[in-house]
Amino acid sequence: MKNQIFNKALRVLLATNALILIAGAMLGPIYALFVEEIGGSLLDASIAGALFALTAGIVTLVSGKLSDRVRHSELVMILGYVLMGSGFFLYQFVDSVMFLFAVQVLIGFGEAVYSPAFDKLYSVHLDKGKSGTEWGAWEGMNYFTTAFGALVGGLIVTRYGFNAIFIMMAALSYISASYLYLLSPKRVL
Repeated sequence: MKNQIFNKALRVLLATNALILIAGAMLGPIYALFVEEIGGSLLDASIAGALFALTAGIVTLVSGKLSDRVRHSELVMILGYVLMGSGFFLYQFVDSVMFLFAVQVLIGFGEAVYSPAFDKLYSVHLDKGKSGTEWGAWEGMNYFTTAFGALVGGLIVTRYGFNAIFIMMAALSYISASYLYLLSPKRVL
C-alpha cells in the first residue's frame, strides 16, 4: 500500500471534486448559447456570470470561517455539492433571465459552501513533504476535467440538447455528494 501515489483521503477528495469540476465545465463554453436560447442576450450571460461570482465571493468568506469551526467539514462539502447539483438540475426549467439569475446565485452559493471545506480537508490530508506534488495533482486534475467536461458537454448538447447535460451535471454532483456521505461514517476524511 505504500506504493500508492496519494493517500486514501486525497484520492477520495480528488475523485469527488473531479465529478463536480466536470459538471461545471460541461456548460462553460456553450453557456452564452443557452442564455440566448432562453431569450437572453450576451449582456445577460455576463450579468449571470457576475452574479455567480459575486455570490460565491461573498459566501466563501463566511463559509471559510464556518469550515474552521465545524468538526466534519465533509458534511459542509456534501451540502455544497447538493446545492450545486440542485442548481444544475434547475437549469432545465429556466425560461427567463430572472430565473437564470436565481439559479446562478444558487450555484454560486453551493460552490462557496463547498470550496473552503474542500481546501481545508485537502490541506489537512497532505503528506509531509509532498504538498507541492499533491496540490499540483489537484491543479492538473482541474485542467483535465475542464477539458473533458467542455468537450463532452458540447457533444451531448449537439446530439441531445441542453436538458441532457443539465441532468448529467446534476447527476455528477449528486453522485459526488452521495459518495462522500457514504464514506463519512467510515471517517476516511
